Amino acid sequence: MSAIKILLVEDEEKLSQFIKKGLLQEGYQVETAADGLEGKRLVGMHKYDAIILDVNLPHINGFELCTLIRKKNPDVPIMMLTALDSIEDKEAGFDSGADDYLPKPFEFRELLMRIKSLTKRIQHFQHAVKINVLQIADLVMDRDAKTVSRGSKKIDLTHREYTLLEYLLLNKGKVLSKMDISEKVWDIDFDTGTNVIEVYINYLRKKIDKDFSQKLLHTVVGMGYVLKED
Repeated sequence: MSAIKILLVEDEEKLSQFIKKGLLQEGYQVETAADGLEGKRLVGMHKYDAIILDVNLPHINGFELCTLIRKKNPDVPIMMLTALDSIEDKEAGFDSGADDYLPKPFEFRELLMRIKSLTKRIQHFQHAVKINVLQIADLVMDRDAKTVSRGSKKIDLTHREYTLLEYLLLNKGKVLSKMDISEKVWDIDFDTGTNVIEVYINYLRKKIDKDFSQKLLHTVVGMGYVLKED
């Protein structure tokens, strides 16, 4: 199996070299960019197995670059590194399409664990039997076209909402705990002090259920959430 190829976009030279050296020692291939424009150029030229983005980048910030990358490649795992660690900052990162969010300063071992988790998950999905269309009732997800519709209505979702719905559809009829969702959709350890998952469940519920008489996304009090037909 060929080495996993990672793009690191970080404008702090010492930190960039520190991360690159550590990843190279772990057997990864690493390319670096010092600003958002260079990162955008490299993404347009090469295919990467994972991307690490700083948020406060010159020219194009990490949130904007993440959004641009998602338009080109909806599936590549993206981790954001930043000193901004409020819930609002994390929410902005996830809204732009990030899969994980690691505040600075951090231990390299934690960065490495998260990268391994991200790449392992994406490789698992790539090697799994591909179900092109996921459906429950009149809610349909086309995983090739990356579209979602309910009846005749097209539903526009952010990357994070799409990933959450995909996981719910793959496990329709099964009650999923916040821990399940945190590990499989966010790839982060569940923090009981945050309400990020509840926020995104509500976002999703408004888009797929609000205008329809039959509700599909249900809360099981004290246990989690389930996508099922009444």
